Amino acid sequence: QVQLVESGGGLVQPGGSLRLSCLASGFTFSNYVMSWYRQAPGKERELVASITTDGGSTNYKDSVKGRFTISRVNAKNTVYLQMNSLKPEDTAVYYCKAKAGSLTFWGQGTQVTVSS
Repeated sequence: QVQLVESGGGLVQPGGSLRLSCLASGFTFSNYVMSWYRQAPGKERELVASITTDGGSTNYKDSVKGRFTISRVNAKNTVYLQMNSLKPEDTAVYYCKAKAGSLTFWGQGTQVTVSS
């Protein structure tokens, strides 16, 4: 069955770094645009970054540009989100999403907390 499993979240101090991973299974990963979303308490889920099927093009939310980097390794069925210079406002549950045509799959999320 289709699975997206995120990992790498945790508690980090402001200015610190984390790398999130999302391991996909049950579908042809290389055919899917992959994205990272996040949802803070009381707020709507928002797009953080996305990457095309071959990794040739990326897109970022303005507030994370220059700090976050999305990447993928199709041979490993994995998409990553490198997060540097983290701020308290980056605190949220981070989700990965796979989309191809009308098909969309979501992971279960991983908590990122930025606090001193």
